[in-house]
Amino acid sequence: MSILINEDTTFIVQGITGREAVNLTRECLDYGAGAKVVGGVTPGRLGREVHGVPVFDTVKQAVDHHGGPIDGSVVTVPPAFTKDAVFEAIENGIKLIVIVTERIPRRDVAQMVELASLRGARIIGPNCLGIIVPDVIKMGGIGGPAKDAAKAYTSGPIGVISRSGGMTTEMSSTLTAAGLGQSTAVSIGGDAIIGSSYAELMPLFEADEQTEGIVIYTEPGGRMEAELAKWVKENNSRLPIVAFMAGRFMDEMPGMSFGHAGTIVEGKEDTAAEKIARLAEAGITVAEEISQIPEIMKSKLGAPANA
Repeated sequence: MSILINEDTTFIVQGITGREAVNLTRECLDYGAGAKVVGGVTPGRLGREVHGVPVFDTVKQAVDHHGGPIDGSVVTVPPAFTKDAVFEAIENGIKLIVIVTERIPRRDVAQMVELASLRGARIIGPNCLGIIVPDVIKMGGIGGPAKDAAKAYTSGPIGVISRSGGMTTEMSSTLTAAGLGQSTAVSIGGDAIIGSSYAELMPLFEADEQTEGIVIYTEPGGRMEAELAKWVKENNSRLPIVAFMAGRFMDEMPGMSFGHAGTIVEGKEDTAAEKIARLAEAGITVAEEISQIPEIMKSKLGAPANA
């Protein structure tokens, strides 16, 4: 099994004729058994094709052409137009929106997340690389070209959630090298406001029979780790969790920013030290180095560390 997407998931690419989107579409089509990219949307480009994928002026045209509901959309349009694109997707019945675009105004992101909540849709991102179910499907640029993604990601029992797109692949590759495959890996985005946090994805992994453990990549700044710790304790989670906290040096450099836009330490509760302590209270082990994650996870799963 998996969460969010599977071999039957259909999706479109909004902004498909852009340079990066053209490459992203190719990567998705090439991965696994071939993603069901059923259309692309770029206003004024109706009738064109991108790697055999038909292009439409509107999401409605894509839905009508498909002849039924479309599950998801990868949004790659410029930040000034992202909100309109996401609203259009949601209002046309699309329930999973992966927003690759970065530098979107916070007000726009807040409005997108609110509409998604009202319509029963889910946003992943913004400023993310998307979702991958190893050996099955990827939705977004996660893992890069199909041949590279196939090396980094393998099917298995570990769910991966990361604020950093690149580190999603780095952690998964480390797990793969140690013989621990992944059920689903999700790049949730590094902005201050995002559509789906660790705690919001945990119920999905909790309900997934394939997932036996969770690995997360996190950073100073924000309240997502506190929410995760609270969720784990309140729900008595069955899943062992191993985390890696980047940017620990920021505790010694008050006022400095690090990494993503969401990495803004506004007070003591946002510091790496406080977050590590809070995670530990919930039984979440924080690895000193990414290379330690597989050994720690194997010990939590009851498997020999050198297995």
